[in-house]
Amino acid sequence: MSSTELPWARAAAEVTGAHGAAVVPGEEVRTVALPGLTLAVRTRPPVREGLPPALYVHGLGGSSANWSALMRELTGHLDAEAVDLPGFGFSPPPDDGNYSISGHARAVIRLLEASRRGPVHLFGNSLGGAVVTRVAAVRPDLVRTLTLVSPALPERRPQLSAVPTGLLALPGAAALFSRVTRDWTAERRTREVLTLCYGDPARVDAEGFRAAVAEYERRLGLPYFWDVMTRSARGVVDAYTLGGQHSLWRQAERVLAPTLLVYGGRDRLVSFRMARRASSAFRDSRLLALPEAGHVAMMEYPEAVARAFRELLHETTADAGRS
Repeated sequence: MSSTELPWARAAAEVTGAHGAAVVPGEEVRTVALPGLTLAVRTRPPVREGLPPALYVHGLGGSSANWSALMRELTGHLDAEAVDLPGFGFSPPPDDGNYSISGHARAVIRLLEASRRGPVHLFGNSLGGAVVTRVAAVRPDLVRTLTLVSPALPERRPQLSAVPTGLLALPGAAALFSRVTRDWTAERRTREVLTLCYGDPARVDAEGFRAAVAEYERRLGLPYFWDVMTRSARGVVDAYTLGGQHSLWRQAERVLAPTLLVYGGRDRLVSFRMARRASSAFRDSRLLALPEAGHVAMMEYPEAVARAFRELLHETTADAGRS
């Protein structure tokens, strides 16, 4: 279906300067308004015209800023955008309150349809990895390649360190956690997050830590912060329980796009052992294993992830030229 057949795509409007979003040098942030949905989109203008388009999708509790380092590494190879999923970063909650994996996937599809940039090189981390897997399965026409960094695909035996995140999905869990941690400083909260997500939190320098603290404080001040976290965590748990054609593993098997899988050996949220199953599920896959990385390899080792993607890009471009 083309975007001209979609009323919400025809009504799309873009406004520069998304809510005063802080951006690193060389980046811009704008908002894309669709009926019932407003998305903040971070861009790094391409160094030249004609570069292939890309879209980056973050994980639970993250934002488009999680991709800034990788976007910078690939600036000479891609015309890149990174989206704040509904309710995250500088994107307000969606009107329908849908934070399921399918709901987030529909938001990504709507953005791609409205921008008419597809097919794109699609990237996803954690929750975003599950989201873009679903997008690639149901809309192969929108995806050139798929790069998954620690994708949140169902595990039969999750790591113990990942259990507290999953417990956010339980009714009342967020309120309980908020009470238990009410005396925590923003600095302590940020250190806890970095310890959970990074293989080595010391890789975050003082300036990066201060920026992370400021962003955490901003998000905690949002009236919908815990609701978005709870409902999105519930969406991940619900997706893990789906069977049949809606199973994320079944949809992974349907993905046609060449796929790069990135797993960290020190990941405390997605087990490194899942790399083998993912390599078997995605029919055209290649694996980048980073023993020292945690859950956000694109932030910890952007050079290594960029190098692996450039190899994938070269390979797929060469294959297209031969066909």
